[in-house]
Amino acid sequence: MSIVNQHTPGMAPLDYGVIIAYGLGMLAVGAYYARRTVSREDYLLGGRQMRSSFVGLSLFATLLSTITYLAMPGEVINKGPVILWTMVAIPIAYVVVGYLLIPRFMDLRVTSAYELLETRLGIQVRLLASIIFLATRLLWMALIIHLTADKIIVVMFGWDPKVIPYVSVVIGLVTVVYTSMGGLRAVVLTDVIQSLILLSGAILSIVVITSEMGGVSAWWPREWSPSWDAQPVFSWDPTTRATVLGSIVFMTVWWICTAGSDQMAIQRYLATRDAKAARRAFLVTGLANIIITLCLASLGFFQTHPELLAQGMTIDQDGDKLFPFFIVRFLRPGITGLVIAGLLAAAMSSLSSGINSASSVVSVDFVDRFRPPDRVDSDAAQMRRARLIAVVSGLAAVLLSTVMGGVTGNIMEVTVRTNHIFVAPLFGLFFMALFVPFATTVGTIVGAVAGCAVAVVIAYWDLITGGATLSFQWISLISLTVNMAVAIPLSAATYKPRTSS
Repeated sequence: MSIVNQHTPGMAPLDYGVIIAYGLGMLAVGAYYARRTVSREDYLLGGRQMRSSFVGLSLFATLLSTITYLAMPGEVINKGPVILWTMVAIPIAYVVVGYLLIPRFMDLRVTSAYELLETRLGIQVRLLASIIFLATRLLWMALIIHLTADKIIVVMFGWDPKVIPYVSVVIGLVTVVYTSMGGLRAVVLTDVIQSLILLSGAILSIVVITSEMGGVSAWWPREWSPSWDAQPVFSWDPTTRATVLGSIVFMTVWWICTAGSDQMAIQRYLATRDAKAARRAFLVTGLANIIITLCLASLGFFQTHPELLAQGMTIDQDGDKLFPFFIVRFLRPGITGLVIAGLLAAAMSSLSSGINSASSVVSVDFVDRFRPPDRVDSDAAQMRRARLIAVVSGLAAVLLSTVMGGVTGNIMEVTVRTNHIFVAPLFGLFFMALFVPFATTVGTIVGAVAGCAVAVVIAYWDLITGGATLSFQWISLISLTVNMAVAIPLSAATYKPRTSS
């Protein structure tokens, strides 16, 4: 039974109602917590007593984003299932992050993760880490806003691409409002709601496909598609787009680096009671990621039913557009609105977390650090300042989103080529501070700069040299390797042991 004959394509009034109700619900959460947040620690860390399950789902929703929600189905449909090997990275990262990194962070009563860098390596390293984080998150938030407007709203609603900047402003403003009002508690609760919407949207899509197309066997691919690239277990050719080993290493490095240096992640650990609770939160994040990855990867029924594509669409060229096309073209009224709300939820949860963590870093690492020591602001004044910084951060991301359309590649490639440039160098600063006893300021900074430079060269090799595109899977690993290869020997050469007086 073909679903084409059962549903009227497009958006129904019920779908618009669901989306509007979702937006109003997020604003209501922000308003609710705005009246119950009385100090900056409440605003930035939720009082350090938040539930592990909520924090874990919040981190899951934060790191997932619309990028993954759209990229995974398109990646599997267009490029093949080799990317599913990225799930192997999650248990590896859980052991490293949960038992080596989280206990070190939880021993420190800090608000910004980068405070500990100054204690060990000086103010220069702390400021460098804060600047790298802010640059990474602003680029990431801008990319999310642009992709949500360009790949979801405009495509699904059939609007003229000229309205993309206006859609970006609306998405950004709604998120800024509820985030700046309610702080981390609002962010976490909305993230939990958004996580459930994300999972529900993917599961409902699978249920609809299965029930209306005659069971799983009617849509599950039966053979390796010729449209999928040859993706071996391993290859020495740096232009081979993806391999099994590359997928595992790529995501292992990303998980460890992000969970071990990104303020968005560390801020979640610090919002829990202790290391055990923070470890449980990270476990919830990992399990939720495995579930959603399997669900999204399963949404590849156009592989076996290309006749359902719109005129002019192809699997090879339009992989990123197939899931949005399916949502609007085939899902029932109400379910379409729910899944679109899920896509918006993925964007807004990431934006809200980015805004809140940026507010933490600017407040603590810049304003507080350079404020006269004899000046003590009231809780109300600190809250107002944190909210103002959150608003400015969100507006900066919206402005930056207007230039993100110039980066080429599918959604996953665009993400890696913009966001992964700084991921490994930022973690390199923490690695040197936490695990290299002879680390020096100059060695750590020069290593980080070298790592960033190498990441840029690999990510944009085709633009720099005019040659072939190098595999995105090696950006973070090679960047981290070069970072350590420079930072550790240079630190050893410039280290001066303290002598007792």
